[in-house]
Amino acid sequence: MTSLPLAVRDSVTMLRRNLLHARRYPSLTLNLLLTPVMLLLLFVYVFGDTMSAGIGGGPDRAAYLAYLVPGVLLMTIGSTTVGTAVSVSNDMTEGIIARFRTMAVHRGSVLIGHVVGSVLQAVVSVVLVGAVGVALGFRSTDATALEWLAALALLVLFATALTWIAVGMGLISPNVEAASNNALPLILLPLLSSAFVPLDTMPGWFRPVAEYQPFTPAIETLRGLLLGTDIGHNGWLAVAWSLGLAALGYRWSKSRFDRDPQ
Repeated sequence: MTSLPLAVRDSVTMLRRNLLHARRYPSLTLNLLLTPVMLLLLFVYVFGDTMSAGIGGGPDRAAYLAYLVPGVLLMTIGSTTVGTAVSVSNDMTEGIIARFRTMAVHRGSVLIGHVVGSVLQAVVSVVLVGAVGVALGFRSTDATALEWLAALALLVLFATALTWIAVGMGLISPNVEAASNNALPLILLPLLSSAFVPLDTMPGWFRPVAEYQPFTPAIETLRGLLLGTDIGHNGWLAVAWSLGLAALGYRWSKSRFDRDPQ
């Protein structure tokens, strides 16, 4: 069998393996989903009226809910990829990778299985959190079918980028606890973005940090696609960040994986 069909066959096998693990042990995914869901409920029901009035949406929470949901969807992706770092670290420390190295398994298929499986889980997680947002009253009535497809493409691209970074974090971690801690920035960065408050309400010294980090351009682009707000330069920034992080994560993960003992 030539190398490409072998790589595809082994990657599909590894993907099936990771999806079976996720199905048999759903507690990690559910725990990671709790953070964005709880933040969504907290900000909508505790701060929603005040925040909605603050962004010019009147005394009810509907305007702030519409503002909040795109940011929480991107935060969901960051939370889900923490599970990827933990899963990769678990594979590396339990010895299964050493066993794979002794078998006729395509080297790259192990990482590809983790990445594709994680992206699929991230998309499912986004759908579940989005359903919570819809149940709370979120609507995107003005978005066209093309804008919905663009929004989905952005979510998949961003999830792929963060997943490759999370794979690298899992590979450098000596145990699953360290992997979980190393991947925490993927959850914390959305808190320092425009996910919860507009950029123009932030202090001047902090605004550039929030404006040009990876999450803010992606959040503002998703808002523009779903709600019709101005996207401006955020569209190409979101794509540039996603492609750059994906390339960096891939090179980092491949280099680290190839350095392990044969």
